[in-house]
Amino acid sequence: MTSHKPAHMTSGLLLAAAGSIAFSGKAIIVKLAYRHGVDAVTLVMLRMLFALPMFLLMAWWAGRGKPCIAGRDWLGILGLGFSGYYLASFLDFWGLEYISASLERLILYLNPTLVLVLGWFLYRRKISYRQGVGMAISYAGVLLVFGHEASLDGKNAALGAVLVLGSAISYALYLSYSGQMVQRLGSLRLAGWATSIACLFCIAQFAVLRPLSAAQVAEPVLWLSLLNATACTAVPVVLVMMAIERIGSGLTAQTGMVGPMSTLLMGVFILGEPFNMWIVGGTVLVLSGVFWVSRAPKL
Repeated sequence: MTSHKPAHMTSGLLLAAAGSIAFSGKAIIVKLAYRHGVDAVTLVMLRMLFALPMFLLMAWWAGRGKPCIAGRDWLGILGLGFSGYYLASFLDFWGLEYISASLERLILYLNPTLVLVLGWFLYRRKISYRQGVGMAISYAGVLLVFGHEASLDGKNAALGAVLVLGSAISYALYLSYSGQMVQRLGSLRLAGWATSIACLFCIAQFAVLRPLSAAQVAEPVLWLSLLNATACTAVPVVLVMMAIERIGSGLTAQTGMVGPMSTLLMGVFILGEPFNMWIVGGTVLVLSGVFWVSRAPKL
């Protein structure tokens, strides 16, 4: 059962926000790498190849002196690794081939709603009035920015949007199912094994779909992939899992709404994407909604 102590709530919210912002830098790095002619299959493989040693070390470190993982938990880890880190990552990378980093993160704003709905459907968790109000305020900001950005995308925008939506649904399933396993295995141990399995899926996918020569990419792609694997993959995975352990999956996803707006700002300064009053208004509404949710009383 998730702890409701004030110290745990504060640290959980900070961990969730930091992890979401770090995750958000991934879209910027991916868009920079695409400028060098690499594709999604190769790019996600490089990201996971660099991240694999860190995740294996994390899993080993967190499991020292603890009982062996039961068979049913291994099945759960396999499912979480496939859904939360392999499928969600690949669909997201693929979608970024067709849409901007800003639009990608706007679509991922659906995660909080999906997590809360799945929590109600799977575990009969109540969606409080205050959570509903916070979501309404945040999604008003999303719609404000989305209505402006969507009109600027080309003919592939629909395909990219569907792919990223699939990523959001896949990650929402991961968040919904991970909470109880975190309580049994611990955040670091679960994250280490689930992401290690996802890395193997991504590497195997590359081996099946691409020739080995496709791994010979421009040097900037390698450095960007290494940065993606560390600052935008390994570190935020740990932060988010620790946040789930403290405040639960629903509130972690709600707090994570700061991430997409940080992507919009990074897109402006790094990728040269437009910045206007639509984005300013959306940012104010979204951050207001996140604050409202974070102040929600415990049920």
